[in-house]
Amino acid sequence: MNPYDFDLFVIGGGSGGVRAARMAAQRGVRVALAEAHGQAGLGGTCVNAGCIPKKLYGYAAHYATAQRESQGYGWEAAPARLNWATLKANRARELARLNGVYADLLRASGVALLEGWARLLDPHTVSLATLNADGSPGQRRFSAARILVATGAAPHLPHFKGREHALHSSDLFEIEPFPQRLLVVGGGYIACEFASIFHGLGAQVTQLYRGEQILRGFDDELRHFLAAELLKQGLDLRLQAGVLGLERHADGLHVALEDGNHLVVDAALYATGRRPNVQGLGLEELGVALGAQGEIVVDAQFQSSVPSVYALGDVTGPMQLTPVALAQAMRLVDRLYGSGHARPALDLDLVPTAVFTHPSLATVGLSEEQARQRYPRVRVYRSEFRALRHTLSASSERTLIKLIVNDADDRVLGLHMVGAEAGEIVQGFAVALQAGATKAQFDATLGIHPTVAEEFVTLRTPVGGG
Repeated sequence: MNPYDFDLFVIGGGSGGVRAARMAAQRGVRVALAEAHGQAGLGGTCVNAGCIPKKLYGYAAHYATAQRESQGYGWEAAPARLNWATLKANRARELARLNGVYADLLRASGVALLEGWARLLDPHTVSLATLNADGSPGQRRFSAARILVATGAAPHLPHFKGREHALHSSDLFEIEPFPQRLLVVGGGYIACEFASIFHGLGAQVTQLYRGEQILRGFDDELRHFLAAELLKQGLDLRLQAGVLGLERHADGLHVALEDGNHLVVDAALYATGRRPNVQGLGLEELGVALGAQGEIVVDAQFQSSVPSVYALGDVTGPMQLTPVALAQAMRLVDRLYGSGHARPALDLDLVPTAVFTHPSLATVGLSEEQARQRYPRVRVYRSEFRALRHTLSASSERTLIKLIVNDADDRVLGLHMVGAEAGEIVQGFAVALQAGATKAQFDATLGIHPTVAEEFVTLRTPVGGG
């Protein structure tokens, strides 16, 4: 007789937790999933306060740009005006629909969906803080053979004068009124995306970053190229700049800068990092090892220092991307409950990713800097050009594409792009890199003309030294 209520108890209804719960339940495993925010929280940051709403707002910003550019193609219309309330309402309705889809998928798979704040009491017991029918607090206990923590991460605000006036990324989706003057602090992909999106929606945006260039960790040439494009569009991007403090006054939020200047804005977004959601879970008391940033330390099999406790996704560390959490979930379920086939280990060097700025940036594989550190000789191929669509649009936007090749075996190590629909283009080429494609195979592939993507298979002459 099984001594536990469940075989697997999943804490957190984000992408990784939902995928693991559903796939395990479909294999006959008795699964429960606890989400503190109930059905409204299913999908985690990606669905509710990240990828999906951010991309929807990005589309909204593109429509304004498209209307301006259409004049070069003969279209005549009055300037567009954003109805902020309509955009917010439509976004909320779509997210509620997605929450419902996740709930239906879980229930159809046989997952017991629970609402409440979970806390580990021992290696096999979870306490769930809930609300009773009369609104009073209640507690329930469940036992499980294995516990999976997939609680994700949350924005982290540093301590500074006026911190209470700062917003994090989730706040911007519902901010009222629309911020005509927006300060964005940070240089990572979240900061860059929100700065670019709200600039496109019509806000006057100032972005401050203490570092020498935005998007640390990406290919250096792409970082500088994208920054130049954003500046060209009118985004006020200031590097090696920081904030001393914020003060609320009648005319807005006064921002004291480290260089002695000051700004007056309507809102200030701090996108200065995210920290794993581990508070209140009882992990330290149980002896689950945590890293320097509070992340759950796991081995290659996603097992923590407590053998019955597993973790995956953003709560475990550095690569906080939805597809990574989904892939980890599938590998964990396969290992624990079998699948009939073995999945290859996840190669983090070949995780494609995109930054949805305007223009967007996308990449798969190694940057030029990483490749030169690992390989004795590499070849770099690049092309910079004005896309065909902009020959009539009057836009000065330019596109950059880049290939990094290992000279010893001709294998393509990295592929990078800044330009319209970069994510859509790079996703396809990610398959080629995963398959170990060589530059010769790129050269033998015919392009679709006229497209931007064909440039990747028509590069012939390397630039710079080997």
